Amino acid sequence: MRGIIGPVLTFLGAFLIAVALLSKFYMGDALLKTPINVTETISLDGKALTPNQKGKVQEVPVLAWSIYHTDTALSDSNVASFQNSQCLVKDIGSPTGCVSSDDPQNRLLSATTDNFATDRRTAEAVNDPAHLPAGSTPHEGVINKWPFLAEKKTYTFWDDGTQQGVPATYAGTDTRDGHEVYVYDVQVPKTKIEVAAGLKGYYTDDKQIYVDPMTGSVLDQREHQVRTDLQGGPVIDLTLGFTDAQVQKLVDDAKANDKTLTLIRTTLPIVGLVVGIPVFALGLFLTLRNRKPKHSADAPAAPTASA
Repeated sequence: MRGIIGPVLTFLGAFLIAVALLSKFYMGDALLKTPINVTETISLDGKALTPNQKGKVQEVPVLAWSIYHTDTALSDSNVASFQNSQCLVKDIGSPTGCVSSDDPQNRLLSATTDNFATDRRTAEAVNDPAHLPAGSTPHEGVINKWPFLAEKKTYTFWDDGTQQGVPATYAGTDTRDGHEVYVYDVQVPKTKIEVAAGLKGYYTDDKQIYVDPMTGSVLDQREHQVRTDLQGGPVIDLTLGFTDAQVQKLVDDAKANDKTLTLIRTTLPIVGLVVGIPVFALGLFLTLRNRKPKHSADAPAAPTASA
C-alpha cells in the first residue's frame, strides 16, 4: 500500500500543475473572445423635445431598442459579424417594440439598420468584405463593446450620427450596483449631417459610456443629442440612457462572467501551482525512496580467507 502513495501523489501534483499552466496560458486566453451566437436587445428610455405637426416644440417620453444579432455565416474564429437594428419611438400607449412608419399615432421618430464586423479580441472594426454583406458602410474603432481587459486610455469609437470614428476619452471610474466600471466620454462637436430623411442640418452629441473592465461589455450609456436644421430650428433634442432594468441585467451578467474569467485566469493557476508543486515533489521523493534496494538481515556472511 505504501508503495503506491508516491506515484499517486506524483500524478496528482503533475495534474494540478498542468491544469494551472493550461488555465494561465491557454484556457484563460481562449475565453477572451466575443461569442458569435449573440442575440441581444438593449432597452433605453428618456425624453425628447421635438416639434409637433404645428411646429410647436413639445416634450415627450421616448423608448428605444438596439438589437444585435451575430451572422454566423459571416463570422469565424477571429471575426464576429453583426447585424444591428435601432428604433426610437414616442412612449405613447406603452409600445413594446418598434412601430411602423405609418403608425396611426405617429410615434416613430427614427429606425435604422447597420452591418459591421469586429475583431473578437480587440473589438475593433474589421472591414474585410468576407465578413460583411455587400454595400456595408466601412466602420472604424470600437462599436458595440470595448476590448477584453479594457485600458484607461482614449479609444476610437464609431459614431452613428457622423458615420465616422470619434475619440472616446477615459474619464475615470464609477460603479453600477457596486460593480466597478470605466467611464469613457464622447463629445461630438457641431457637425453638418443629414439630421432626418432628406433634411440637412447640424448635430451634436454628448455621451458617457460605462464599461466593464474585464469583458469590455457596455453596462450603461447616457446621451444628450441635439439636431437642428441649417437655420437652427429644432429637429430633436434627445436625452437617452439604458433603462434601470437593462443596467441591472447587464451588471449581473458582467459579475458572473468576471467571476468565471477570474477563476480560470487567476485562481486556478495560483492554486494549481501552490498545491501542485509541493504534492509533486513529495510524491517524487516517496517514489524514489521506495525504489532504493533493501539489504536482507538473513543474507549469509561472506567467507573469511584461510590463514
